[in-house]
Amino acid sequence: RTISRKIREAILASQLDRQTDKDEILYRYLSIVYLGDGAYGVGAASESYFRKPVSQLNASEAATLVGVIPAPSARAPRDDLANAESHRKLVLDEMLDQHRLDQATHDDAIAHPLWLESNGAPPGPVTTIYDQQKSQTQFPYFVDYVRRYLIARYGADKVFSGGLQVQTTLSPELQTQAEQTVANELKGTSAPLDMAMVAVEPPTGYVKAIVGGRDFTKAQVNLALGGCPPRPTGLGGKPIPVQVEPSCWSPDAHTVTGGGTGRQPGSSYKAFVLAAAYEQGITPNTTYEASSSWSPPGCRGADCVVHNFEDEASGRATLKEATWHSYNTVYAPLIREIGYKQSGKAVDGFIHTAQLAKKLGVTSSYYSEGFHQIGGNYALGVIDVSPLDMAAAYGVFANRGLRQPPTPVVKVIDGNGNVLEDNSAREPQRVLDETVADNVTDTLRGVIENGTGRTNGNIGRPAAGKTGTAESYSNAWFVGFTPTLSTSVWMGYSDKPRTINYKGNMKIAGGTEPTKTWATFMKSALKDVPVTEFSQPAPIKAPATDVLAARGVAGAPLPIRPQQERKPVGTPTGDYDHVERGAQAATPATTTPAAPPPP
Repeated sequence: RTISRKIREAILASQLDRQTDKDEILYRYLSIVYLGDGAYGVGAASESYFRKPVSQLNASEAATLVGVIPAPSARAPRDDLANAESHRKLVLDEMLDQHRLDQATHDDAIAHPLWLESNGAPPGPVTTIYDQQKSQTQFPYFVDYVRRYLIARYGADKVFSGGLQVQTTLSPELQTQAEQTVANELKGTSAPLDMAMVAVEPPTGYVKAIVGGRDFTKAQVNLALGGCPPRPTGLGGKPIPVQVEPSCWSPDAHTVTGGGTGRQPGSSYKAFVLAAAYEQGITPNTTYEASSSWSPPGCRGADCVVHNFEDEASGRATLKEATWHSYNTVYAPLIREIGYKQSGKAVDGFIHTAQLAKKLGVTSSYYSEGFHQIGGNYALGVIDVSPLDMAAAYGVFANRGLRQPPTPVVKVIDGNGNVLEDNSAREPQRVLDETVADNVTDTLRGVIENGTGRTNGNIGRPAAGKTGTAESYSNAWFVGFTPTLSTSVWMGYSDKPRTINYKGNMKIAGGTEPTKTWATFMKSALKDVPVTEFSQPAPIKAPATDVLAARGVAGAPLPIRPQQERKPVGTPTGDYDHVERGAQAATPATTTPAAPPPP
């Protein structure tokens, strides 16, 4: 481009020439050069155009590839056969002039012009260019995840032309089981109704299986992966202040996206509120009012009122019981109580919860002032999340507060043998106190044993999890784990949220098909794995920081209710999770959300 650049290139070329043999330089170049139609390197191009290894090419075929190199877009045989043919002949003539071919070999090669397989039977001796094969990749969702993961870290050029060797975390057996489980559950239904599943190994963070939909060949959207929320704006596009920024906004995060914006998790988000409450010294047996509805301070009209499923009520319930039965009227006020003081600064419960979910690995977790307009519904799952993030974040509970970021890669080595990434012996990071994590796990065990996951979630071994159902039955979740495997299941529509119609059933909640799908997969995945018990949780201790009664939207403090031992309430009234009415908006709005229809 410039004289100074050419001088620098000449110096570099001279240094390289003194250190490396010319044949080696040529070999390296030919191993990565682009030759059109997605083929990088003469090996890939030989397989693509001629369906044979590069070592078996004849003079005509080799000359064809050489002629393509200077302008692969213009000379690729499938795109411009005449142009490719003229340059094939030029290369053959040059080879003859340089005595790299004898006259007979040259003449024979010239007599075999290029011919496209798609044109039918050739008129005589030809050099056949075969049609491009559309190979069906085994486990396409996992391959797609690996590709996106690598590009996010190393860029497309290095991924597609850097000669990388990649060892993945894939378990072919678990991946096959996951794909079959999802396919069986969707059998008899049609797109855009869809399902996604992710299985993560908590001690390592290794993603063992990932299914992003019903058919990758028909829609290359990986619904197991989420997106990154845009910066919230108010009237006139004015930015709304953000107190907790999602980690995906950081350019250093290398967040893997590809599944749209993600999906509302509903009550499965309550696990993070629960952990935040335990961090502040609230115990599993702290008793709360569990009325059928609850209004936040300053609530005006029905739009801001929080309801339980079918307006169920139990009078009073412990926090543990409220989690089992997914009482929204406990969790909506609870998030307003779990604030704290840090260095003399007040942090309210909304921010506390967002910070905690972010620490656990929910890359889309954030909080802005706009969320105050939907009151306690923030606790009920209005942030769009991905199945990958949810499986990984719940894995922190399984791993007793230690986090291993999810990864599909064990090791990456570049073309020169340098190790770019080695996850074979990563040190986990403590993001949650062990006692807090153990108590969350113990509480979530009750969801399967006594709560909304009781009917469909029993897998015959210790397990914990949480159901989730978004507004109007539009997204249904179950996220559950054992000490060795954390798996999330999402069900909904791939195009836009709306009430799920599953074989005529319009009340698909987290406790139904998602929990059933989760249990089917987990039984199969763990059939040869020894049964492992969870650790017995130690009692919750008072936090090191001052517990702060979080301020309500209207400024009225809500005191933490005293502990009170009581007998468990009865079993759930139905198999459905408790639908989060009033939790419609995923992004903070400038007006109060409209009143939702009754479920």
